[in-house]
Amino acid sequence: MVNFRFLSKASIFAGFIMLSTPLQASDLQQRQSDLKQLQSQISKQQSDLKNTSKQREKLVNLLKKDEKAIASAAKKVNETKTSLTQTDKQLSKLNNRQAELNKLKKIQQESLSNQLASAYLAGNHDYSKMLLNQQSPATIERLLTYYQYLNNARMASINELQATMIELEEITQEQISQKDRLNKLILNQQQQAKQLTLEQSQRQNTLSLLQKTLNSSGAKLEQLQIEEASLKRVVEQAITAMRNSPKMDGLSSKNKLSWPTKGRIKSGFGSQRSGQVKWKGVTVSAPEGQTITAIAPGKVIYADWLRGFGMVLVVDHGKGYMSLYGHAQTLLKNAGDLVNKGESVALVGRSGGQTEPGLYFEVRHKGQAVDPARYCKR
Repeated sequence: MVNFRFLSKASIFAGFIMLSTPLQASDLQQRQSDLKQLQSQISKQQSDLKNTSKQREKLVNLLKKDEKAIASAAKKVNETKTSLTQTDKQLSKLNNRQAELNKLKKIQQESLSNQLASAYLAGNHDYSKMLLNQQSPATIERLLTYYQYLNNARMASINELQATMIELEEITQEQISQKDRLNKLILNQQQQAKQLTLEQSQRQNTLSLLQKTLNSSGAKLEQLQIEEASLKRVVEQAITAMRNSPKMDGLSSKNKLSWPTKGRIKSGFGSQRSGQVKWKGVTVSAPEGQTITAIAPGKVIYADWLRGFGMVLVVDHGKGYMSLYGHAQTLLKNAGDLVNKGESVALVGRSGGQTEPGLYFEVRHKGQAVDPARYCKR
């Protein structure tokens, strides 16, 4: 767990002062101003369907900016969270190594102390006197060898103790560095979390006003048709992009795959969405921020915001197969990235104008939507 005791009051205060960059604040303020202006215009033109439709398009564009800002903030929060975990693990390793070295130092000190005590009890030997006494050369040679052995042992013990002390000092300095990094990461996380909250609040205001312009079933159906057309264009672009992808194995229904995230199926494949519009994928209810993983190895061929589906990522798996992940809070991969099976590619969100968090998930073969349950475990 992260240890917060290293944070000083001054550093926390400084962190809150540096809550967001001037660029972030300026961009958010501009979107807040645009929303107020649209709100005023819609109130005045409520009876004018043509003008309301125009304002709706402006609101959709504003929602796109809001959700992209949320994606950027959420990505920073996720990166900081990962860095915090790594730094915490590194500190734990350093602490464990420090404890081991302290034990080793104690053993080495005791060993050296015993050797010095033995040497003292044996007395100091003048080698010249030993050579001049009446003892045999063989006895003198044995004594010299014995004392040389004791001397070498003491020197080895001293060198080992010195090496231990040096490593302990290095670890102490590394601990100071890692604790400083930890403090900065904690402050960054606080700043980023507050920025994310501000962006989510702005997005909710935009969404509420957008929903007021969709108060008729005809307007809602028109919106869905526009969204379907947007998705169709992205699929066509993806099919074109697949031609440049490396050779891959595709998907096999024989090898049951894991769902991209854990949750409850809210809307099934082929179920009624509105009017004649049916779901071409499944919607999985899941907590916001939960990890979304790739169902199989592949190459990311689309990673951007898409009307009605929010932050969307499309992965080419080869042999005409692709998987699509929508309504994400943020995307962790970019177009052109290669991904492995089970690798994190996005986080669950509510982008695309959703009121509840979840994942929109599609599987397509040669452009045609197929039931994901054919490939993923139930």
